[in-house]
Amino acid sequence: MKRSSGILMPVSSLPSPYGIGTLGKAAYDFADFLHAAGQHCWQMLPLGPTSYGDSPYQSFSTYAGNPYFIDLDMLIEDGLLEKSEVQEQNWGTEPRYVDYGRIYESRFAVLQKAKDRGWVRDREAVAAFQAENSRWLPDYALYMACKRHFGMKSWTEWPDDDLRLRKNEAVLDKYRTLLREDVQFFTYLQFLFFRQWTALRDYVHQQGIRIIGDLPIYVAMDSADVWAEPQFFQLDDDLVRDVTEVLTSFCARLYGRRAAKRKTDAALKAARDA
Repeated sequence: MKRSSGILMPVSSLPSPYGIGTLGKAAYDFADFLHAAGQHCWQMLPLGPTSYGDSPYQSFSTYAGNPYFIDLDMLIEDGLLEKSEVQEQNWGTEPRYVDYGRIYESRFAVLQKAKDRGWVRDREAVAAFQAENSRWLPDYALYMACKRHFGMKSWTEWPDDDLRLRKNEAVLDKYRTLLREDVQFFTYLQFLFFRQWTALRDYVHQQGIRIIGDLPIYVAMDSADVWAEPQFFQLDDDLVRDVTEVLTSFCARLYGRRAAKRKTDAALKAARDA
């Protein structure tokens, strides 16, 4: 590997009027900046969908992309959203920090509108995307739909044992039918994410910049991966979490506490300056 330099810039840290950095204009501007500065690498944090604590190192999927990173202005340009639908949301009041609570409440409501407009329009492209990602996408979409159905509880706490333990295909088909709208929703979000990500990645490469990715050390226990394929993980007979989950959860809590401390420090500073 040729000696070179670059910058670590998480996507979430890019400037955005909508509460968190995205794969939109600011990302392209940062790639232009790297090129103009003679840099050759852009290092990112993991891009997966975050779970409780919003640590990028504890994700609901090893394969999926974070819906928070879908750029809303691009969806407006694509006719999937109205600008007023985006502007009427409260994305937070402190531009230096991500208010994940508000993002969680607002982002999916807006993205639902995009899905409602785009699912039928993009059906051929979505079908091709589903076929290309059949290894993981159906399980992920069903897992997220079931999580929403059961109040976002970990799959280990789902009350339907047949679903929790995936005892037969019939029970999976039952929930695919029951939660069809949500399964489509989470499928479409991945379609949007990877369409934007592929375009950005290609542009970055055109600028002569390599992307240095990142992955969590462990797969999270509360993930589509462990639920769909428990045979690949060290679990006891009752599917109780193992030591890797303890370590992953600890890291996520630590990340969350640091984020909370930054908020507290900002509030104290604002009080002192008042």
